[in-house]
Amino acid sequence: MKISLPPPGRPNRVYPPGAPSLHGLASVITGVVVVCALYFGRAVLIPITLSVLLSFLLAPLVQTLRRLHMGQLPSIFIAVLFALAALLAIGGLIGAQLVQLAGDLPQYQYAIEQKIETVQEKTVGRADSLMSRAAAALQRVAPSKPPPPRPTGRAARNAPAVPQPVEVHEPAPTPLQLAQRALSPAIAPIETTFIVLVVTIFILLQREDLRDRLISLFGSRDLHRTTTAINDAAVRLSRYFVAQLGVNLSAGGVIAIGLAIIGVPGALLFGVIAALLRFVPYIGIWIAAILAVFLAAAIQPQWTMAVYTLILFIVVDVVAGQIAEPLLYGHRSGLSPLAVVVAAIFWSWLWGPVGLVLSTPLTLCVVTLGRYADRLNFLTVLLGDQPALTPAQNFYQRLLADDPHEAIVQAERLLREMSLIDYYDKVALEGLKLARNDATRGVLMPDQLARVNEALVDIVENLEIADGLPDRLSRTESADTAAALLASASADLSERHDSHKQAHSSVHNDAERTAVLCVPGRGPFDEVTTAIAVQLLSRQGFAPIMATHSGYRSARADEPSYQNAPIICIVTLDAPDSPPYLRNMLRRTREWRPRATLVVGVGGTAENGQEAGMGATGASHSAPTFRTMIEECQVAVSALHARQPTHVGGVAD
Repeated sequence: MKISLPPPGRPNRVYPPGAPSLHGLASVITGVVVVCALYFGRAVLIPITLSVLLSFLLAPLVQTLRRLHMGQLPSIFIAVLFALAALLAIGGLIGAQLVQLAGDLPQYQYAIEQKIETVQEKTVGRADSLMSRAAAALQRVAPSKPPPPRPTGRAARNAPAVPQPVEVHEPAPTPLQLAQRALSPAIAPIETTFIVLVVTIFILLQREDLRDRLISLFGSRDLHRTTTAINDAAVRLSRYFVAQLGVNLSAGGVIAIGLAIIGVPGALLFGVIAALLRFVPYIGIWIAAILAVFLAAAIQPQWTMAVYTLILFIVVDVVAGQIAEPLLYGHRSGLSPLAVVVAAIFWSWLWGPVGLVLSTPLTLCVVTLGRYADRLNFLTVLLGDQPALTPAQNFYQRLLADDPHEAIVQAERLLREMSLIDYYDKVALEGLKLARNDATRGVLMPDQLARVNEALVDIVENLEIADGLPDRLSRTESADTAAALLASASADLSERHDSHKQAHSSVHNDAERTAVLCVPGRGPFDEVTTAIAVQLLSRQGFAPIMATHSGYRSARADEPSYQNAPIICIVTLDAPDSPPYLRNMLRRTREWRPRATLVVGVGGTAENGQEAGMGATGASHSAPTFRTMIEECQVAVSALHARQPTHVGGVAD
């Protein structure tokens, strides 16, 4: 008896029964600690996060300057000065526009008051009239209570005295206090901006050193995986920020020009606000739209300006979101729409408005990290935009849910991008393998197995008239080799060459006159799999004949429907395992029909199929997929017509 010992220096680990639960509890505690650290350390983490994201945004500019043969330090300082100038320009522009808009508001006072009166009359006024009518009706129905008697005489003298109001006046503030009150709101943003710029400079200066330290900290044992993760996150975030900044600036510029043409005051201000708020997913631009529409509705007695403003925002948002962003980001940004909304709620709860703006890039970092860290992979599944299930898994899941309609809808959607043979090979066949594995393990009850087969029959029947991309069936090298050998062995080489060339160029026409006997195996899904093979062979011009497993076993060798088929396809998902019944079936077929071409499939890899078929008969063709099965049939057709070029029917034994 051989006893395996643990490697030296590595003791055996015995996990207690409660180890998985302890591991889950440790994960929950770790998550709670991380969230608490993010919440209570936001005063420190927000500037650092802004610096990291700003470095991602400025990295392409720094690299461009470096390509122009500028030094590292000058390139970084130029990029940071450019960012600072942009921030100061935006701040000054917003301030100037606010001052101008505040100075112009008295000009629109009459229109604003008239519009407010109209709104009150249409809403509050009607509500007041309705309430007055209701109160009058109630007074007529219910008797009114008499007023309480007023105290007189001694009772009036003993009544408590009414307290006198007391006013407290503070001393007038000094000029220093006024300056402190005026500058205190601006001190915190200026301080944060200074910290962000300084940290950004150091991050850009030590970018390679920080990358090496992260690799050493998180993945020095797997340099390839860690380097790929860091590069993927850096490239993805840089591309996301640069592309979104370009789209937002373009959208803000178009909105500013459009509002100026419409005549809305402060058009440049609303353009800047729209460009900034577009960093907030989904709702950012509509906050700016509401402000602009309210102002346009207030300053004009009519509603024309407000309607034009709303139409402008709708058109810009549709063009930017449905045309510009897919062209720049691709059709997928890495996050699902639900993940973007949930992330916005979560980060705004943690960090307020700054978290709302940073929610998408921060979540994108987490999802990218989850693609390479096994313990964080669940975040990629929950928040990423990749399908949670493969098409084959989705196909089988719909069968288990007894929902063939959804499977048919999925098939019609996939057939817009692939051919029917590819759909059957990559989706249906893989799903049938999953079903067979569950049936082999005994987890499918007989009634559930019957429902799955009925659903499969419905799907195959509905795909009878389905149109996908054109099937591109390539003849294998074995077909050319077999045809060439048979042609070279003929007596009249030139005549044989011409007939072989004609047969080689018209395989589809030859297939129209070739019968193929399709026999299912004994597996639970082999009959449906055989029906798929019959459907595909019919589409390729063959004349398939479908038998039953029991009928084929009890059939005589001289039965006409079996005797006239020069090609026999045994279709079973058990081919990779080569069970005893399949080996006996192949041996009996070879004894009955020694000259027929025998094709065995489907359900395994090429090696498994070759082992199951060739090992049992010594002369069978393996077909692990439907495509290879049809190609093997075409090979057999080429060989048949190369041997008998003048024969137009099937080959008899």
